[in-house]
Amino acid sequence: MNMDQQRREKLLFHICCAPDATVVAERLEPDYDITGYFYNPNIHPQSEYTLRVNEMEELAREIGLKLIVGPYDADRWFDLVKGMEDEPEGGARCEVCFRMRLESTARLAQEQGFDFFTTVLTVSPHKNADLINAIGSEMSAKYAVQFLSANFKKKDGFKRSIELSKIYGLYRQNYCGCIYSKR
Repeated sequence: MNMDQQRREKLLFHICCAPDATVVAERLEPDYDITGYFYNPNIHPQSEYTLRVNEMEELAREIGLKLIVGPYDADRWFDLVKGMEDEPEGGARCEVCFRMRLESTARLAQEQGFDFFTTVLTVSPHKNADLINAIGSEMSAKYAVQFLSANFKKKDGFKRSIELSKIYGLYRQNYCGCIYSKR
């Protein structure tokens, strides 16, 4: 069997927005059979969520990315972060939010037989890659699916996401999506 016929490992990657997905897809596609997973019940208002999911679906069609869109479970997200409304960006509320989305990704990866899962969250210079990777490793152990630990902001990842966003004409939001961070 030659290299082209060998099975590439399947990787599910959590996507928070189309701009961050661009650079991660570009970096992972040569080595994995990738599928994106848009799961973000933290994005508010719903009009912002709809804008971001539509943008991601359009990008997926344009670049030929398999995409799964998860449920918009905003009520569950609000329940999980209740009492943390005044936490600073990067605080305890963010950790709960990362955990919710990474757990959903790991569970889906297990259910659908993926070899690996990861997230685009580490593209952002505002996100703590060490914390995100620690949560990913925890979910890896819980769901028995390998977590691809990465810091996608390295090697100019964030800069590259801006370049690719311009090439694809993507909407770049000015907040993570959480209504509390928008303040």
